[in-house]
Amino acid sequence: METARTKYLGDLRTEIVHVRSGSVITTDAPVDNKGKGENFSPTDMVASALGSCIFTIMGIAAREHGFSIEGSSCKITKIMTDSPRKIGEIKIEFYFTGANYTDKQKKILEYCVKTCPVALSLDESVFQNVTLLF
Repeated sequence: METARTKYLGDLRTEIVHVRSGSVITTDAPVDNKGKGENFSPTDMVASALGSCIFTIMGIAAREHGFSIEGSSCKITKIMTDSPRKIGEIKIEFYFTGANYTDKQKKILEYCVKTCPVALSLDESVFQNVTLLF
């Protein structure tokens, strides 16, 4: 089944529609690449997808092992390289507050960082700098 449909709106902007849900995302080129930066850029979405994917895999693992990560958050920083222009590093800091995790639970969450589909799909040249703060 088709995943998404994307339309070029002009002025370096696209509209992406998720076929199954109808959710819409608008992207812009970033200001450092001739765009307005009024929405996520495609590379912002890649970096953000890594954080969301890791959280999703952590949520599945936590549910299967009888604990919760609800309320946790992360900060995502995308670092571009110039030549060629591409994502060079994605830095993510995960914050787990309000719960005392056991050593086993921490190891489960750490394992999830390396096994999420987005992490496994990114080229090895994209440094994934992920920190879990408990």
